[in-house]
Amino acid sequence: MTDTPPAFLNVANSLSGKRWQARPCDERLAWALAQGRGLPEIVGRVLAARGVTEDACDAFLNPTLKALLPDPSRFKDMDTAASRIARAIQDGEPVAVFGDYDVDGATSSAVLRRFFRAVGADLRIYVPDRIKEGYGPNAPALLRLKAEGVRLVVTVDCGVSAFAALEAAADAGLEVVVLDHHAAEPRLPPAVALVNPNRLDEDGAYRTLCAAGVTFLTVVAVNRALRNAGFYKDRPEPNLMDWLDLVALGTVCDVVPLTGLNRALVAQGLKVMARRSNPGLAALADVVALKEKPDAYHVGYVLGPRVNAGGRVGASDLGARLLSTDDPIEAMDLAQKLEAHNAERRAVEQGVLDDALARVQEQADREAELVFVAGEGWHPGVIGIVASRLKERYSRPACVIALEQGADGTVIGKASGRSVRGVDLGAAVIAARQEGLLLAGGGHRMAAGFTVAGDKLEALRAFLTGRIAEQVAAAPLVPTLELDGALAVGAATPALVDTLNKLGPFGTGNAEPRFALTDARVVRADVVGANHVRCILQGNDGSRLKAIAFRALDSELGKALLMGRGTPFHIAGVLRIDRWNGSEGVQLLIDDAAPSQAA
Repeated sequence: MTDTPPAFLNVANSLSGKRWQARPCDERLAWALAQGRGLPEIVGRVLAARGVTEDACDAFLNPTLKALLPDPSRFKDMDTAASRIARAIQDGEPVAVFGDYDVDGATSSAVLRRFFRAVGADLRIYVPDRIKEGYGPNAPALLRLKAEGVRLVVTVDCGVSAFAALEAAADAGLEVVVLDHHAAEPRLPPAVALVNPNRLDEDGAYRTLCAAGVTFLTVVAVNRALRNAGFYKDRPEPNLMDWLDLVALGTVCDVVPLTGLNRALVAQGLKVMARRSNPGLAALADVVALKEKPDAYHVGYVLGPRVNAGGRVGASDLGARLLSTDDPIEAMDLAQKLEAHNAERRAVEQGVLDDALARVQEQADREAELVFVAGEGWHPGVIGIVASRLKERYSRPACVIALEQGADGTVIGKASGRSVRGVDLGAAVIAARQEGLLLAGGGHRMAAGFTVAGDKLEALRAFLTGRIAEQVAAAPLVPTLELDGALAVGAATPALVDTLNKLGPFGTGNAEPRFALTDARVVRADVVGANHVRCILQGNDGSRLKAIAFRALDSELGKALLMGRGTPFHIAGVLRIDRWNGSEGVQLLIDDAAPSQAA
């Protein structure tokens, strides 16, 4: 039924031009893991390829917060932050959360607001307008909150690089607690407390936490501070686990590694999400007709983009409002607005992507270490997605800059960058800001954002390219498709997929298992939707399997599937349970195909 990945998996002969590469695997460990737990051999291979040892296997298969949640006090400034927030709750002070406009910011804001509401306090959510205010705290907004009576501001998913804004707040007497996870510098902005697992004086054990994870740990600390102060003597203590669905949403959508604590937060959060106890998430699931139990795929590719849509092309606070409301009617209204904004976002994104691709093709140095492209009229709300698309297409870091001319004729660029494994783009952007090449900027290893004057673009390109050149040279820039093994078509059964799903949640750091189906013949193929290719595969024993290649119509892959009736291919992809009209089967989501020697 299964076998060790054969030699053809390591040959760059696929229709996409990607190199198929078998994940390294300790064969003895794979056998021991499978035999010791009664698992199929291929599942043992998947576990071994992810570094799961015999001792750690049970914990991997059943990640719990009891085993993995750290004492929040281990983080610098956490006790100070918890004490200040707890005092604000006890004294009834006006408090605002200043959140980023992406999913991580929206979920973090909603977790805080739900906690405040659960303990009988109020919390105002402020999300900056992406176009008018840009990313992170800005002095006018903070001072406006101060003038309106707010005494304490908690920033989530932003703040660690907001030196000018937090200095202005401090001068005005506004207290600020920063909860962030982006790369920090040796010097920190002024704040009552700054909690960030990526502070340089942290030990780095939890550096992969997203802001939602940091916010949840802060809520745990604040709850403990209130308990110790006797706050719950006459009132029930909230169940913090009720908000793990939001933490899971933020963790998956911020594309942090789903290992260790993150893995436990998502695994437990998906269980909470399945209960549909959050009216906003329930409404959003209804709008997109999500009827099955949500997994990390649904969170990252179905729900997340819609929560994000408000910040990209609509009202920045829609996502946070959706996730924090308890009114089902309001939740449905917000979910429908976000669905409409998401459709608008897709159209805008495609236009910017087409223009960006054309400009990259025109560049003489398009094979350089960095994809660096700028254009006027590009919507700043979609440049991050476009940067991701360019990174995937060219297998190198990409920066996309939306240029805009001000009333004084000065050209300013707002940019997003996405990186590849092994290249720390956030550090390069911070270094560029320290060199005076940027008006603002920050980020982390895999993503960054910055603001740059138009006359500094070429100098910035040269600086970033030089800064990352050595890392890029060491990174695997040849596009690769990692595979966990080979399967016959008949081996792709619901039982196997159910067993593989126990290894989830899947995402960065715990990739969804991908296999090559050997000598699969396309017996039927057609086009569905706008540009998806659907087909039926048949194995040598006559067994059949449904498969689909998304957005493949105009690609070599799509053309080969449509024209290759009867032709044997090795077809790579991931296996999913396919439920339709009460029946359950398996479908292969096709990533790539390669000619079979049997052809």
